[in-house]
Amino acid sequence: MDRVDCVVIGAGVIGLAVARRLARAGREVIVLEAAEGIGTVTSSRNSEVIHAGIYYPAGSLMARMCVSGKRALYDYCRDHGIPHRNCGKLIVATTANETLKLQSIKAHAQANGVHDLQTLGGDEARALEPALRCDAALLSPSTGIVDSHAFMLALRGDAEDAGASCAFHAPLLRGRATLEGFELDVGGEAPITLACELLVNAAGLAATSVARGIDGMPIELIPPAYLAKGNYFSCSARAPFSHLIYPVPEPGGLGVHLTLDLAGQARFGPDVEWVDALDYAVDPARAERFYPAIRRYWPALPDGALMPSYSGIRPKIVPPAVARQDSLIQGSRYHGVAGLVNLFGIESPGLTSSLAIPDHVAGLPGS
Repeated sequence: MDRVDCVVIGAGVIGLAVARRLARAGREVIVLEAAEGIGTVTSSRNSEVIHAGIYYPAGSLMARMCVSGKRALYDYCRDHGIPHRNCGKLIVATTANETLKLQSIKAHAQANGVHDLQTLGGDEARALEPALRCDAALLSPSTGIVDSHAFMLALRGDAEDAGASCAFHAPLLRGRATLEGFELDVGGEAPITLACELLVNAAGLAATSVARGIDGMPIELIPPAYLAKGNYFSCSARAPFSHLIYPVPEPGGLGVHLTLDLAGQARFGPDVEWVDALDYAVDPARAERFYPAIRRYWPALPDGALMPSYSGIRPKIVPPAVARQDSLIQGSRYHGVAGLVNLFGIESPGLTSSLAIPDHVAGLPGS
């Protein structure tokens, strides 16, 4: 039986960042990935936004990891030449009631450690974005965008330079907790049994099923899994914006917002569509819900301009009736299995938090 110090399940942005952190600390690390390459699922199907940390519940793991991760991500991008842009975001109010909500949003952001939000009147917001319709806005200057694939390539390079290795087409079939750590049955073209002392479950959408496949992990401590699909639409018309544009949040979500890619092309979304299975097809009919929402802040959006683009699926651990969830990172103090770390519900702002989460994992007892 082959033996290694650490095994990380999943080569998405979180798994790669964890592997990098452990390898740079001198640990022997193998990353097992069921797919053919890095970041093929959630990590490559998102808005590529560097979030400021505004909305998450105060004191939550999401809030703490986002605020510290944001600073680390900007530094990493600068140091490694990762394409990114600190373009800023406007949260726009289009009614008097929404304008009143802006101050509570700002206060909540401050409670999360985000102290750079600026309150703008309608004229001040339009001075930044002349095509915008709004009564007032909040400017978030620390929000930005990043090339997520280039970022993941850099993480993989750093991890491998420190001695880590990645195995693709290598699904974890079953695992067993032992007195020495874990024995892992790995599938693929050349199935093997691999032993390790530290096992980090960073499998994203598959994290709950991976945990259920580890003998010794208490089943009752594994959260249920739900799938929340987010659909994106591109725009055939040139959107005249240089900032990201977000409406004031509505119950159940952040509303239909406008994000930009690094080439300046606009996309709208994601919405929330609860699904029972992985399906990334975008229904063109969903655009009809987008038009009135977008025209509240961009009245000039032309008819027929929205085109299906792509979709992603959030790894939810709460049902649709629950508006918000927090990330759940379980170490041995939580479940009693020495050397096992489970990362559940790592949805947005997972990309922004990806350099903070590994420090949290490495600081858990037994890690």
